[in-house]
Amino acid sequence: MEGQKTVNFTRLLSEESVGSTLSSDSYEYYQTEIYDLLPSVQAVRSQQNGYDPQKSSEAYHGGPGPEEAFSSDNQSRGPRPKGSLLPLRNLTMSMQGKRNERERRKMHISNIGFWQSWSRSQSISRRRVWAHLRGAGSSMLPWRHTLLKIQARFGVGVKSYFVFLRYLIYLNLLHCALIGGFILGPTAFYGTNNSVPLRFGGNDSVVDFFLGSGFLDRSPVFYGFYTRGSLDLFCLNTSLLYLAGILSIFFFSLIMVVRRTTVGYKHTWMLEKRTSMNVSFKIFCGWDFNVQDPPAAKLKHSFIRNDLKLFLEEQSFSLRKAQRTLQQKARLYLLRFILNLVVLTLLGGAFFLIYISTKTSLSKSPHGWFLNLVLQYLSPITISFVNLVLPHIFRKISSFEDYSLTVQINATLVRSIFLKLASLGIYLFFIFKTSQNADQPSSCRENQIGREMYKLCIYNFLSIFCNTFFVNYPRKLLQEKYPTSLLARLTGKERFLIPFNVLDLVYVQTVSWVGVYYCPLLPLIGMVTLVATFYIKKFNVLRCCVAEQRMFRASNSSVLFHFMLLLGLLMAAATPVLDSYQSQRANAFKISCGPFKNQQTVFSVTDECVKHLPSSAQTTIHYLSSEAFALPLLLAEIIILTSYVSRGRANKKAIERLKDMLVMCSSDKRFLVKQHATLLRGRKNAIRSRPAAVKQRKSLQGDQ
Repeated sequence: MEGQKTVNFTRLLSEESVGSTLSSDSYEYYQTEIYDLLPSVQAVRSQQNGYDPQKSSEAYHGGPGPEEAFSSDNQSRGPRPKGSLLPLRNLTMSMQGKRNERERRKMHISNIGFWQSWSRSQSISRRRVWAHLRGAGSSMLPWRHTLLKIQARFGVGVKSYFVFLRYLIYLNLLHCALIGGFILGPTAFYGTNNSVPLRFGGNDSVVDFFLGSGFLDRSPVFYGFYTRGSLDLFCLNTSLLYLAGILSIFFFSLIMVVRRTTVGYKHTWMLEKRTSMNVSFKIFCGWDFNVQDPPAAKLKHSFIRNDLKLFLEEQSFSLRKAQRTLQQKARLYLLRFILNLVVLTLLGGAFFLIYISTKTSLSKSPHGWFLNLVLQYLSPITISFVNLVLPHIFRKISSFEDYSLTVQINATLVRSIFLKLASLGIYLFFIFKTSQNADQPSSCRENQIGREMYKLCIYNFLSIFCNTFFVNYPRKLLQEKYPTSLLARLTGKERFLIPFNVLDLVYVQTVSWVGVYYCPLLPLIGMVTLVATFYIKKFNVLRCCVAEQRMFRASNSSVLFHFMLLLGLLMAAATPVLDSYQSQRANAFKISCGPFKNQQTVFSVTDECVKHLPSSAQTTIHYLSSEAFALPLLLAEIIILTSYVSRGRANKKAIERLKDMLVMCSSDKRFLVKQHATLLRGRKNAIRSRPAAVKQRKSLQGDQ
C-alpha cells in the first residue's frame, strides 16, 4: 500500500511537470515579467526616458532579486531608525506583531553591550517621563472641560474663539511679569521723586476710576508716576529700565504671535494640500471607545455630527460653484464689485463720524458731572457703535457675494478688522494732534493719551457685560417663558457670531499694546478683564445662545485671527515711535513728566549711557548702528532666507514624492492581487482539465 502511494505520488509529480508550463527557469522569468509590469516600475521608466541606460537595462532585466534588494536596503539604512524605539502602544500593528517586536527587541538588547543597553533604557525612560509630564500639563490647562463642552455643542469654531481668548490671557500674563520685573519692582524698591503722597481724598471721587483722572492719574497706573529715584546711574536707571520693559513686551509679543501664525499656517497648508476628509473614516473610525460616561458619549456624538455638517456644507458649495456658467460668473463679479464700493462708502462715513465725535469730546465746556462723563466717553461710544453696527452690515453683504462659509467669515473679518484698526488709528491721530496743540505745559501729555486708552479698555468691558446680562439674557428668558409672543419672534434666537467676538478680542489687545507705553498697568487691567470676559462669554454661549445651523472649519480662520493680531501689534509698536518723531519735528516742548522728563526724545537716555561706556564698547555700538554693518547683516539674512526657502522646496518635493509612492504602492498591490487571482484561476482550470486529459491518454493507449 505504501508502494502504491509512492507510485501515485511520483506519477502526480510527473504529470504536473509535464502539464505545467512553468519550470524553474520560467518561474524566474515570470517574476521578472511581473516586476516589469508593475505600475510603479513603468512610471519610473517613463520618468527616466533613457537618462541612465545601465539602470534602465538593469530594470528591464528584472533588477536585483528580492533577497539582494533586501540586503542592499539594509546595508544602505545604516543605524536602526528611531521608529524602532517607539513605545509598543504607538506602533500601528496587530497584537501579535507587537509581541514579536517585543521579543525582537529583547534579543537585540541581549546582543549589544552593557553601556549601549543602559543608554537605550534611559532614553526610553526619559521619553516616558516627558510623555507623562506633557499629559499632566495638558490635563492641568485651565478651562479644559469647558472647552470640550463648548466644542461638542457648538463646533470647533466657537471653541477656537475661547482658545484664542485663553492665549491672550497667557500673553498678558507674560506682559505683567515683564512690567513687574523691569518697571514696578525697581520703582517700589528704589522709590521715586514724587513728594506728594499717594492718597485717596480731596477732590477724588469714584468717577475717577472710570475717567482715569484724579487718584488714578497720580497712581502707578499711568506714565507720569515713574520718575528717577535713588537708582540714577548712567547705564542703570529708571528711564532705561522703563524703555527696556516696553521694548521687551513688543519683542516677546512679536515672537509669540509670529510663531503661532506660522505654525497655524503650516497646519492649514497640510490640511489643504491634497488632504480630503474621508467620510467613511469619520463615521467608522471617529469614535473614541474610551468614552464610558453617557454625557461624554453625548458630547462626542454632537462633535462628530457637527464635523459632518461642515463637510457636507463644503461639498455642496463646491458642487454649486463647479456648475456656474460664464454668464452667472460675470453677473456675480459685477455684484461683488458694487458691494465692495458700498463697503468703502460705509468705511468713509464711519471715519468721518469718529472725527466729529473726537473733536466734540476733546473740546472743553462746563457741564455737570454726568454730561461731562458722557462727553468724555463720547469717542469710545462712537467707536463702539461703529464697530457694533458695521460688522453686521458687512456680514449681510458677504452673504450676497456667494462665497463659502469660511470665505464669508474671513471676508467679514478682514473688513471689520480694517474698520477697527483704522478707527483706532484716526482716534489716536486726533488725540496726538490735540495734545500737541494744547497750551498747558504743566499737564502730563502722556498721561492724557494713557487715559484715553484706559477709557477704551474699560468701556469695551462694560459693553460686553451689559450686552450679555441686559440684552441677551433677558431675551433668552423672554423666549423661554413666552415663546409665541410677538416680541420673542421679532428678536429671534441669539447665535454666537465668531467673527465679531474675535474682532473684539483683537481690538482689546491692540488697545492694550498701544497704551502700554502711556499706561504701564494696562496689561494687568486687560488680563483681569479678559478673565472676566471668558466667564461672561461662557455664560452667554451655554445659556443664551443656540448652535449655528452652518458650521465652519476653524483652521483657516485661526491663522487669520493671529495675523490680525500681528497687524495690531505692528500698529501698536509704530504708535509711540511716530508720536516721538512728530513731537521732535514740532520742536515745541520737551517731555514734561515721567521717567524721560526734560529729555528731548525717549532715546536720549541711551545716548547718555553710550557716552559713558569704554571706547571699545562705543566703537562696537557705533559700528552696529552704522550703514557699514547693514550690508553684511542684509547678506546674512538673504543667505538664511534662501536656505529656508530651498529647504522648504525640497521638503515639498519630498512630500509629493512620498504621496506618489503611496499611490503607486496601492496600484502595485491591486495589480499583484489581480495577477494572483488570474494565476489561481489558471491553475484551477488546469486541475479541472487534467483528469479529462488523463482519460483521453488512457483511451488512446487502450486503442493502441
